[in-house]
Amino acid sequence: MRQVLFYDSVDDDALKFAVIASRHDGKWVFCRKKERNTYEIPGGHRENGENIEATARRELYEETGAARFRLTPVCVYGVREESGEEEFGMLYFAEIQEFFALPDYEMERIDFFESVPADLSYPDIQPALLQRVQESLQD
Repeated sequence: MRQVLFYDSVDDDALKFAVIASRHDGKWVFCRKKERNTYEIPGGHRENGENIEATARRELYEETGAARFRLTPVCVYGVREESGEEEFGMLYFAEIQEFFALPDYEMERIDFFESVPADLSYPDIQPALLQRVQESLQD
């Protein structure tokens, strides 16, 4: 089973993806890809030459249609495989004020939840990320 670990920082070039736990009107925003029937937190891989905040902003728009939002960095996290390999990402929190239409990319829809839905795409990763974001909001 994969393990989720949290860090203060890593080398910038080690950050491969950004994940953005997001709320709108007090509810969590989750995406559902066209080819899946499970939900996930918006996020994705960093493109060449892109800084990690730009990755977060791009992915949040592409996967939710977010038009106006306040983005806050939370922490660096790592996902360690059973083999010991670890990949790093940057975890953000976004408060979304307004949406454009959902771009016609990979997402079929977005939905809003009071709590974490049971049918997650990455059930061994996403609950830990959301818990860390919730803790940061209480600080």
